[in-house]
Amino acid sequence: MSPTIPQRLADLRMAMSKHAVQACLIPSADPHLSEYLPTRWQGREVFSGFTGSVATLIVTSDFAGLWVDSRYWSQAEIELAGTGITMMKIQSAAATAHIDWLAQHLQAGQTLIVDGNVLGLASARALQAALEPKQIILNTQLDILDEVWSDRPALPDAPIYEHLAPFAVVNRADKLAAVREQMQAKGANWHFVSTVDDIAWLFNLRGADVNYNPVFVSHALIGLDSATLFVPLNKVSPQITASLSKDGITCQPYENAARALQNLNASATLLIDPRRITYGFQQAIAKDVKVVEALNPSVYNKSRKHPAEAQFVREAMEQDGAALCEFFAWFEQAQGQQRITEITIDEQICAARARQPHFISPSFGTIAGFNGNGAMPHYRATASSHAVIEGDGLLLIDSGGQYLNGTTDITRVVPVGTVSAEQKRDFTLVLKGMIALSRMQFPYGTYSTSLDTIARAPMWAEGINYGHGTGHGVGYFLNVHEGPQSISGAIPNSDMVMEIGMITSNEPGIYRPGKWGARIENLLLCVPAQNTEFGEYLQFESLTLCPIDTRCIALDLMSQDEIDWLNAYHQDVLHRLSPRVQGDALTWLKQRTMAISK
Repeated sequence: MSPTIPQRLADLRMAMSKHAVQACLIPSADPHLSEYLPTRWQGREVFSGFTGSVATLIVTSDFAGLWVDSRYWSQAEIELAGTGITMMKIQSAAATAHIDWLAQHLQAGQTLIVDGNVLGLASARALQAALEPKQIILNTQLDILDEVWSDRPALPDAPIYEHLAPFAVVNRADKLAAVREQMQAKGANWHFVSTVDDIAWLFNLRGADVNYNPVFVSHALIGLDSATLFVPLNKVSPQITASLSKDGITCQPYENAARALQNLNASATLLIDPRRITYGFQQAIAKDVKVVEALNPSVYNKSRKHPAEAQFVREAMEQDGAALCEFFAWFEQAQGQQRITEITIDEQICAARARQPHFISPSFGTIAGFNGNGAMPHYRATASSHAVIEGDGLLLIDSGGQYLNGTTDITRVVPVGTVSAEQKRDFTLVLKGMIALSRMQFPYGTYSTSLDTIARAPMWAEGINYGHGTGHGVGYFLNVHEGPQSISGAIPNSDMVMEIGMITSNEPGIYRPGKWGARIENLLLCVPAQNTEFGEYLQFESLTLCPIDTRCIALDLMSQDEIDWLNAYHQDVLHRLSPRVQGDALTWLKQRTMAISK
């Protein structure tokens, strides 16, 4: 039987006392600064009980606090009950409120401990800037969780496999050549990469070390004529070793990565990304090595999908749309005939996708939230806590699939029983924002962050807002969340310019805590629009193919242009999906894509 959260905190405090430290910080991070973590590095969840993907836990001798943003407030309130941990509300995941708290509450001479191997370099610098003036000591040398986490999992050991043609459109030799060219342009002859999706993309390899993301734990050191992949060797077959060798790539044990940085010679100039490397690895770099800090070239390169990749993604969207037609046809027939829960929704939607070609896994844990549960943007039903789909209200379903030919992410809201006028109003305002962004034309050079207000405007006009970003980048059979672009309120930088080939989500929402949530999400591909005397313009192609439920629309709030867009979208959905479905699914598709009018 696993220890309770209070027991784990007591063990942690005992170890802190032994090491004479007054505070311990446990981030949601691993040595690769991944969003989704292998179980070995889920310490923040294990010692807090909070299962959301982002939060920061701080423990002192007489206080424990979990800093969470508005997406998770309702969830954290439930999951932290009885743990002795206080929820500390912040407005965004990027907030530094926990650092401010440390600077205010720790005294000169006291010590904060955090494992430097999972502490981002940018976060370490922010901590140092806040704590050093207060003479608070920052200790990053000890992984204290190793002492107190008795049932800590080992490194994941799922085998690595190759992402092969035809779906791997660009070979690894060409990808490495492009990265080396960008290294040289910055004056670097070495480049260290820790982010697992960059490595998977760069080497055309995939794995299963993290739920829903086809990646594997590894680091890479790339030179101008060679490259080393640091990976648990039991995960690499002789065939893959031989394939990598043809491209000048050798494999070394995972734990050798820091030593390789220590052994770089004085003539080396090393490119690192300060937002994608841990403090521990930065500290391991030999002191006489020149360091250049810039965005990992692979981040930018993989964000711009090759035209052939975009075509494969279109095919994956048709497969995904066909699966959703099967699911929704089943759901509408099953209502009132059998007991359906939020768990059932997850099971049925995953089963429908699994029947499609090239399917590998879900791209994230399905969010199926009925009424009040739908008001929690990152809600996840569990066996011990879930709702039955009965009565009246809105059911929000956010789900996606990993296919060899693409990654999908879609949110739809459907009516159950009678839908109120207030619910229709919220749904329609969300739809108006989603349509506005889908139709947007903008000049080349526009920051992704500049587009955020387009989707929010219909809601802002009614005094309504939502606490998450409007859109995130999406990988190609890779992580469902990727950068560098982000349609959000983030501070823009030069890496966030929208580029042709980028795939980005469009998912505005309205959330009424304890009542309902409404979010509509399509994925968008950035494509050329037109060239005018004022320059080059870009626009979006809607990739996602699934009807938007017109039964939830308040037509009096829709303009004719918006109705025309929705009818045209539904005609495209019908045309693209009809050849892939039959029977009840085809009947459902035809019914849900019927044109609407005022």
